[in-house]
Amino acid sequence: MPTRPSKKLDVFKNPCPGRDYEIRFECPEFTCLCPKTGQPDFATIRIVYIPAKLCVELKSLKLYLWSYRNEGAFHEAVTNRILDDLVRAVRPRSLQIEGDFYIRGGIHTVVRASYGKRRGASSGGA
Repeated sequence: MPTRPSKKLDVFKNPCPGRDYEIRFECPEFTCLCPKTGQPDFATIRIVYIPAKLCVELKSLKLYLWSYRNEGAFHEAVTNRILDDLVRAVRPRSLQIEGDFYIRGGIHTVVRASYGKRRGASSGGA
């Protein structure tokens, strides 16, 4: 049976849970649909996270991202939904996501969202 898109994110145990280390993904073939026109929107999705006890399995991440191909979603909504789903699946120490959407109507859109402490970010005096 051929592979199909899926909203399920599979995980596995972090092999080094006692150490902070980054995992980075760059997914240059992300596609969703413009909810206004139904035309495809293309983006590169960049994900950086520091795992706690779990890591996301790559094939399931690919199938998860593929599941958006026929869904209408504003750039801001889809970027934040992916963040929420990844956080729910792996419960990382921190996670940042960037949706770098291709130019549409002369406008290039980049949406960034984060969860937890950002590496290198100032604490704002707190």
